[in-house]
This record gives sequence, C-alpha cells and structure tokens, in this order.
Amino acid sequence: MVKRTPHDQALLRLQIFAALEQLTDRQGGFLTWAQLTGFELEGVRLPLINQRGIHNPSYLDHTLSITSAVDGPYDDKIGPGGLLHYKFEDGDPLGGANRKLRKAMEDQVPFILLERPISNVYVPIVPAYAIDEDRSENIFRIAAGNEIRTTTFAGKQSVDKAYVERLVRQRVHQPVFRARVITAYQSSCAICRLKHKELLDAAHIIPDSETHGSAEVTNGLALCKIHHAAYDRNLLGIDPSYRVHLNKKLLYEIDGPMLKHGLQEMGGTLLSLPRARSQFPNREALDERFRIFLGDQ
Repeated sequence: MVKRTPHDQALLRLQIFAALEQLTDRQGGFLTWAQLTGFELEGVRLPLINQRGIHNPSYLDHTLSITSAVDGPYDDKIGPGGLLHYKFEDGDPLGGANRKLRKAMEDQVPFILLERPISNVYVPIVPAYAIDEDRSENIFRIAAGNEIRTTTFAGKQSVDKAYVERLVRQRVHQPVFRARVITAYQSSCAICRLKHKELLDAAHIIPDSETHGSAEVTNGLALCKIHHAAYDRNLLGIDPSYRVHLNKKLLYEIDGPMLKHGLQEMGGTLLSLPRARSQFPNREALDERFRIFLGDQ
C-alpha cells in the first residue's frame, strides 16, 4: 500500500477501528487469527496482526496493534494504576518494532490491543495507548481505553483506585472472561443450547463485585441474554448438580411463547457443560448462589 500523509493515516486508523468494532460485535466479542489476518476494509485486505507481538504495517508511521497473551512469549501483566506492562520486542530496544510503538507513545496515537486469553481467541480492545516506558525493565505501559489513559496520563495518581480497577474490569477483564467462557461452552447457551455467539453472555455465578467472585471459567456460565437476565434476577436458579430450577413466580404465569418455551419449559433441564471437566462450574459457588435463589422464592 502507498504511504499516506499523516492526516490520511489518522483517518484510515479510525476507519479500521470502526470496522473492527463492527466485526467483533458480529462475531460475539472475539476473533480468530484467520479473521484478523484476513481483515478487509472497502475490499482491501489489511491484516491486523502478524507473528510478532507488535504489528507495524509499512503504510503507517505508528504501531497498528499489539498482542498480549497469557501464554507468552513475554511476561505481560496488569500493573499498578490499571496499566498493562508490555515487554519490548527482543533486539534493539530503540529500534525494530519497538521504534513505531515508541513513536505512538510520543505522539499519543491510539492502536489496537489484542488480548489472547487462549489459543486462537483474540479480544480486540480499542483504543489503547502507550503511556510511558521503563527502559530498566524493558516495558511499555499500556492504557486500555480513553478512560484509563485519562486517569493515568502524565502521572495522575490521585484518582480513586477502586474507580480505576472498575474501568480495567470493564475494558479488559470482562471481555477476556467472556471470550474464555463462551469458548469453553463451545459458543452455546448452557441452558437452551442457542449457538449464536452474539446473543450469548458470560454470566458470573458469584458476582465479580464480591471478593471471591473470580474471573475463572469455573465461576462462569455461557447463557443467552434471556437466561442470563433471569439468572441474575433469581427468576432462574442452578443447583450444584447442574439442574435448572424456576422461581415459583414464573410457573403460574401466562404470557406467551417466550415465557412458555424460553423459561417455563427449561425447568429441570441439565446444563450442557464444557468438554473439559476442569472447566465445569464450581459446585460450591453454584450451591452458594442457589441458596440465594431459594431464599427469593
């Protein structure tokens, strides 16, 4: 692709962001390697990722995307202030792929953060910014989202810690948790078996607002939006043997086919579980949540 002016580059970047968000939404919140490498904009193929962690297309002066993976090869982690500590690419810390990412930091140009929680599952987070760097640790500090960038840029540390943690959960942890849970349940609602990713949520068994409400797959359930809402409002409960129960309020109502087929007929259903036993819902967590459901009858 022909090199563009700075203005045209900025416009192209925004167009890529918008098209990526639309694609991600259609695909249920996460993408595959093939979808990222085959990404097209107005009929032109513009790969959003490569085999390296930092993706620097020749037609842009700044980094387009970075990939952060729990399985390496680098030790990326969320550090103080909600910033991702992103390792320099091997080699010259001032050159190579690091050069364009550093330029993005200096010019405060946004890019795409691709979180890879498991193999071939990528969660795009847009926009992301490089805030600063630590050359003694060979890391860039990355803010996921304008909100986190605003609260941490230029050394602003007076913002309430709980507020920053909530932003990080919303921008990074929740989408990654969702991708892991939906993938574990093979993109299917555990109750009704609906297989449209865009209509599925990752429901917490123990809410993440609780101190023991972890973001582990075992504390999650892949549920369609109607069953997620019913579960959150204790209109539907799941016991430790993975059986679905309905709140008595629903059993005697007459309200049309959605209530009848979508909820009332689900009573007594056994959950469809992940293939890996290690990803089954935690029975103790289900029991704790089910007791709350029983108390709301």
